[in-house]
Amino acid sequence: MDQTANQTVEKRGTRKERTGDVISNKMSKTIVVRVERRFPHPKFKKVVTAFTKFYAHDEKSEAKVGDKVRIEETRPLSKLKRWRLVEVVVKNTDLDRVTA
Repeated sequence: MDQTANQTVEKRGTRKERTGDVISNKMSKTIVVRVERRFPHPKFKKVVTAFTKFYAHDEKSEAKVGDKVRIEETRPLSKLKRWRLVEVVVKNTDLDRVTA
Protein backbone atom coordinates (compact mmCIF):
# COMPACT_ATOMS: atom_id res chain seq x y z
CA MET A 1 0.00 0.00 0.00
CA ASP A 2 2.89 2.36 0.69
CA GLN A 3 4.30 1.76 -2.79
CA THR A 4 1.13 2.91 -4.56
CA ALA A 5 1.02 6.08 -2.46
CA ASN A 6 4.60 6.90 -3.42
CA GLN A 7 3.97 6.29 -7.12
CA THR A 8 1.01 8.69 -7.32
CA VAL A 9 3.01 11.64 -5.96
CA GLU A 10 3.53 14.09 -8.81
CA LYS A 11 6.85 15.82 -9.31
CA ARG A 12 6.80 19.60 -9.03
CA GLY A 13 7.47 21.38 -12.30
CA THR A 14 10.83 23.00 -12.95
CA ARG A 15 11.09 26.54 -11.62
CA LYS A 16 12.84 29.43 -13.31
CA GLU A 17 16.23 30.34 -11.88
CA ARG A 18 18.21 33.53 -12.38
CA THR A 19 21.64 34.68 -11.27
CA GLY A 20 22.30 38.31 -10.49
CA ASP A 21 23.83 40.91 -8.19
CA VAL A 22 22.24 42.21 -4.99
CA ILE A 23 21.72 45.96 -5.32
CA SER A 24 19.73 46.52 -2.11
CA ASN A 25 19.07 44.75 1.19
CA LYS A 26 17.50 47.62 3.13
CA MET A 27 14.14 45.87 3.57
CA SER A 28 13.65 43.18 6.19
CA LYS A 29 13.89 39.67 4.67
CA THR A 30 13.86 41.12 1.15
CA ILE A 31 16.64 41.75 -1.35
CA VAL A 32 16.60 43.44 -4.74
CA VAL A 33 18.52 41.50 -7.39
CA ARG A 34 19.62 42.95 -10.73
CA VAL A 35 19.74 40.32 -13.47
CA GLU A 36 21.62 40.92 -16.73
CA ARG A 37 20.27 39.56 -20.00
CA ARG A 38 22.19 39.79 -23.29
CA PHE A 39 20.50 39.26 -26.64
CA PRO A 40 20.88 40.38 -30.26
CA HIS A 41 18.69 43.29 -31.30
CA PRO A 42 15.92 41.96 -33.58
CA LYS A 43 16.55 44.48 -36.36
CA PHE A 44 20.15 45.66 -36.02
CA LYS A 45 21.68 42.39 -34.68
CA LYS A 46 23.90 44.27 -32.23
CA VAL A 47 24.19 42.58 -28.84
CA VAL A 48 22.12 44.52 -26.31
CA THR A 49 22.37 44.27 -22.52
CA ALA A 50 19.10 44.60 -20.59
CA PHE A 51 18.77 44.65 -16.81
CA THR A 52 15.76 43.57 -14.76
CA LYS A 53 15.16 44.04 -11.03
CA PHE A 54 13.63 41.20 -9.02
CA TYR A 55 12.45 41.36 -5.41
CA ALA A 56 13.46 38.13 -3.65
CA HIS A 57 12.72 36.69 -0.21
CA ASP A 58 15.82 36.28 1.99
CA GLU A 59 14.63 34.53 5.15
CA LYS A 60 17.95 34.62 7.04
CA SER A 61 19.13 38.02 5.69
CA GLU A 62 22.36 36.41 4.50
CA ALA A 63 22.81 38.33 1.21
CA LYS A 64 24.62 41.66 1.25
CA VAL A 65 24.96 44.41 -1.36
CA GLY A 66 27.37 43.34 -4.11
CA ASP A 67 26.93 39.60 -3.62
CA LYS A 68 26.22 37.39 -6.63
CA VAL A 69 23.15 35.25 -5.82
CA ARG A 70 20.92 32.62 -7.38
CA ILE A 71 17.15 33.13 -7.03
CA GLU A 72 14.25 30.83 -7.83
CA GLU A 73 10.68 31.50 -8.85
CA THR A 74 8.06 30.85 -6.17
CA ARG A 75 4.45 31.64 -5.29
CA PRO A 76 3.57 35.31 -4.71
CA LEU A 77 4.85 36.34 -1.27
CA SER A 78 3.77 39.99 -1.44
CA LYS A 79 2.77 42.59 -4.01
CA LEU A 80 6.20 42.52 -5.69
CA LYS A 81 7.99 39.43 -4.35
CA ARG A 82 7.75 36.33 -6.55
CA TRP A 83 11.28 34.99 -6.08
CA ARG A 84 13.28 33.49 -3.21
CA LEU A 85 16.98 33.28 -2.50
CA VAL A 86 18.48 29.85 -3.22
CA GLU A 87 22.15 30.53 -2.45
CA VAL A 88 24.84 33.17 -2.32
CA VAL A 89 27.16 32.20 -5.17
CA VAL A 90 29.94 34.75 -4.55
CA LYS A 91 30.33 36.93 -1.46
CA ASN A 92 31.27 40.58 -1.95
CA THR A 93 34.73 41.28 -0.58
CA ASP A 94 34.85 44.96 -1.63
CA LEU A 95 35.13 46.89 1.63
CA ASP A 96 34.49 50.27 -0.03
CA ARG A 97 30.79 49.48 -0.44
CA VAL A 98 30.28 48.79 3.26
CA THR A 99 28.62 51.74 4.94
CA ALA A 100 27.96 52.10 8.65
